[in-house]
Amino acid sequence: MGRLDQVYERAPVWLQHAMVSGYGLYWRWARFGGEFKRRVEAYRQRDAFSKDQWAAYQQDRLRSLIAVCAHHVPHYADTWTGAQIEAALNGELEALPLLEKDDLRRSPDRFVRQDMHPFMKFPFQTSGTTGTPIQCTYTLAELRDSLAVREVRSANWASVSFSEPRATFSGRMVEPLPSRETHIYRYNLAEKQVYFSAFHLKTQTAHLYVEGLKRHKIRWMTGYAVSFYLLAKYILEQSISTPEIKAVITTSEKVTPEMREVIEKAFHTRVFEEYSTVENALFASECEHGRLHVSPDVGVVEILRPDGSACEPGEVGEVVTTCLARTYQPLIRFRLGDLAAWDDALCPCGRQMPVIKEVVGRIEDVVTGPDGRQLVRFHGIFVDQPHVVEGQIVQESLREFIVKVVPVEGFGEDDVEEIKQRMHQRLGPEVDVQVQPVSEISRTQAGKYKAVISKVP
Repeated sequence: MGRLDQVYERAPVWLQHAMVSGYGLYWRWARFGGEFKRRVEAYRQRDAFSKDQWAAYQQDRLRSLIAVCAHHVPHYADTWTGAQIEAALNGELEALPLLEKDDLRRSPDRFVRQDMHPFMKFPFQTSGTTGTPIQCTYTLAELRDSLAVREVRSANWASVSFSEPRATFSGRMVEPLPSRETHIYRYNLAEKQVYFSAFHLKTQTAHLYVEGLKRHKIRWMTGYAVSFYLLAKYILEQSISTPEIKAVITTSEKVTPEMREVIEKAFHTRVFEEYSTVENALFASECEHGRLHVSPDVGVVEILRPDGSACEPGEVGEVVTTCLARTYQPLIRFRLGDLAAWDDALCPCGRQMPVIKEVVGRIEDVVTGPDGRQLVRFHGIFVDQPHVVEGQIVQESLREFIVKVVPVEGFGEDDVEEIKQRMHQRLGPEVDVQVQPVSEISRTQAGKYKAVISKVP
């Protein structure tokens, strides 16, 4: 835990609100300042591209990016052959090898361009839902670009905007004390944003979340799909009256028909699904007709069979993407670990962007606390753990947890205590946590493992 986190944890609630707003002021400039509006307009103009225009756009960007990677990105310069590069420059992207997450996880700096020296860099870590987190580095321009596409093709398509008051479910520990049930959110005045705690959801606290929506006149909500689903269930069970919400944009997990129905019924609004990654390797969002469109200017998306050939529409395969929006740490033919299927039916909205029919397998198991709280997104347990290669949380019962870790040299009691402390911070001191070093974590038949497994019904 960093020093600033320790100061925040010990501060009174009113000061935590002020700290969140100060932090929000900086991030409002970083994300929505400078050329943000120009980038928004560029995304809007490309919305009207034809298929031929999209193909030409991607081909031009790919040729430039592949040439840069071959000369200025150490990983690609050392692993690509001349024949592979030539084929890729001639439009045969499939000639290049697939990029594994482990390669990026082990040596993120080897994917950084050596011919660029940005003034500001922003490191982010992936959720680690299928393994240990990966560090991604954005430039200031790339950060603003990532919000510009979300403004146009996520928020605007749902008839909302980041300039309007919003509520967010994310992995931030906005309320450090798991036992405190009276302050389940913090308010970012700079962006008129309510940060909801994803770690305090239970029957007794549901009304506090709704009160936060009413107090701050929230117009739309975005964030973890499972968290909104759990909150919606509590709202319906207790017949809690909710304010007018224009849209709910879900992220991070697949939205099932049941989840969509419950959320829409509780908040009397539409749910729009967003499919994206921390790496910004691809971006897909629902239009007004409920179709999940891939943004071709963010990434080139492939859906492949096990033998590497392209799937037919409706056929489930592995998602592989080449990022066009982030070029400082470029990801070429990156294996996301997700499964999806294309839809070749024309969309009534008229946009000539590819449509994903279904994204498969992005729902995490929910962890249930001893007091009934239901929590998601436990990736923070393994963030900034230098002696842990992989980690998995197994809930045996309401009070018993096993944290499996694949350790490296230097792993010791300090690491064990830090893991236990993080678990207790989220679930309370009464839970029993066993940290279990293992040589490996078992995979599924697809070669993946789950970061969270709950055996509690």
